[in-house]
Amino acid sequence: MLTRYAFFEGDLTPGLEAAFREAVRSELLPTWEAYPGAVAVRVSFGVERDAGAPSFPLVLAVDFPDRATLERALASQERLDSRAATQRVLPRFFTGRIHHHVTECL
Repeated sequence: MLTRYAFFEGDLTPGLEAAFREAVRSELLPTWEAYPGAVAVRVSFGVERDAGAPSFPLVLAVDFPDRATLERALASQERLDSRAATQRVLPRFFTGRIHHHVTECL
């Protein structure tokens, strides 16, 4: 099992945290759940962190059964659609960067 994480590193516009969460739930989560071959999709919102640690207001985790399925999802129209939705939503709430990491579960 592989998990592809998207770490949203940066800051939310103060006062818009609840609106951000709702936009993620209603506008972004459905696009991530549409990834072909995804076994599970998890969205976590940052709540607290150590002093001096970077801010991650959102972490996305998508599980895939194997590398081939992950590669198909990354090459899919659904991923392009999700990226377009992300680019529409994020500027309203978020300043920062997104980076991706793939892990293998034991």
